[in-house]
Amino acid sequence: MNALYTHASRVMLAAALFLGLAACGEAERDEQPLEPVAFHSSDECHVCGMVISDFPGPKGQAVEKGGVRKFCSTAEMLGWWLQPENRMLEAKLYVHDMGRSTWEQPDDEYLIDATSAYYVTGTQLKGAMGAVLATFAEESAAKGLAALHGGRVLRFEDIDQSILQQASGMQHGTSNHQQAHAGH
Repeated sequence: MNALYTHASRVMLAAALFLGLAACGEAERDEQPLEPVAFHSSDECHVCGMVISDFPGPKGQAVEKGGVRKFCSTAEMLGWWLQPENRMLEAKLYVHDMGRSTWEQPDDEYLIDATSAYYVTGTQLKGAMGAVLATFAEESAAKGLAALHGGRVLRFEDIDQSILQQASGMQHGTSNHQQAHAGH
């Protein structure tokens, strides 16, 4: 009986150690940072399905534990993020810092946290379909682009669907005032 008790104790101890180690590994995975990844020439936009590298301007990505969603523009990413079901995800959003990158081919070395970026809307810069929002890590760079190309500087929390629609209308040469009076 004593041998049976000793054997059962060892099995229980081994099981407890195994579960403890498994929990440590799980905690480590939970704490791993959600880092941005490089864009590749074959990547397609999660929203529109277009090849991302076909467009100039800053791109966006939503990084989750289960993978990465990539977008052909910051506006596409923000439009996706503003959908209520997507805001519930535990995703980290990234955009290109255009203060340290070229417009034609943004450098993936300069992907920044989208929630702390400065956004310039209302320029005539070319990008993917819809609105073009230039993104910057530093406010001075954003203000410099706005002064040079027109537009205004916004923060992440300022952007909603109406801002994206206004920016899209401006990109296509039609202001909201012109849209409201079309056909009159």
